[in-house]
Amino acid sequence: MNRIVSVVVGLLILFMIASSTLFVVDQRQFAVVYSLGEIKEVITEPGLKFKLPPPLQNVVFLDRRVQTLDAADPRPIFTAEKKSLVIDWLVKWRIVDSRQYIRNSGTQLRNLETRLSPIVQAALNEEVTKRTVRAVLATEREKVMQDVRKRLEEEAKQFGIEIVDVRVKRVDFAANITESVYNRMKSERARVANELRSTGAAEGEKIKADADKQREIITAEAYRDAQKIMGEGDAKASALYSESFGRDPQFAQFYRSLDAYQRSFKGKGDVMVLDPSSQFFNTMRTGGPGAPAAAPKK
Repeated sequence: MNRIVSVVVGLLILFMIASSTLFVVDQRQFAVVYSLGEIKEVITEPGLKFKLPPPLQNVVFLDRRVQTLDAADPRPIFTAEKKSLVIDWLVKWRIVDSRQYIRNSGTQLRNLETRLSPIVQAALNEEVTKRTVRAVLATEREKVMQDVRKRLEEEAKQFGIEIVDVRVKRVDFAANITESVYNRMKSERARVANELRSTGAAEGEKIKADADKQREIITAEAYRDAQKIMGEGDAKASALYSESFGRDPQFAQFYRSLDAYQRSFKGKGDVMVLDPSSQFFNTMRTGGPGAPAAAPKK
């Protein structure tokens, strides 16, 4: 029985030793084999691998995927105009040299991020301070990110990493100048609005004055044409009257008298006091052209 137990225990020990010499490398990882505290080998190919049992050798795994470093506490940066901006950024990176990475930062990602974050902030400061707010926000935003990435690529070599991308996520004015910037924008918009209103009012007055001028011209021309037509009509009427009255002067005299009577006696209650022997009353006494003269009263 003791013999069987000894065999079983021996097999278990052998199994444990054998299992401690085998390990699996995932395709998303690097495997760093340490031998007595020193890096012996870096395994980049995935699969089942072999090593000596501890404490002779042990394995540390590093993530080979792309990592993201976010700005933990963005600080204000002054632009070329001395405007304070708070820029929220992120950096994409990954390990390319495991030995260099471990020598400088160990095996914890937090150690690298703690050292890399101020380097990114310093590179961003140098690029932003050379540009205006407009350039940082719009015209040269992409250029800022490209220049920061170029600066970081040299710094990244000492950490054994590769900079994949640099992005500016958000740009804000510092809290102490936000209100003044908004007030300035408001004043500028109000100035533009007043200028547009003034221009519109001036254009309106110009159009109104031009319309009044055109109206006066049209009215004057119409009055001129009307007077001309009336004058021509009166001339023709006078010519016709003269021709007609010239043929029969007595009838003309009679017609003028009737016209005078018609103008004088318009209302039914009109009363006129005249001398029966006056020239105005002559036609009423005689009865018109060709009528016998009335006998004088005795």
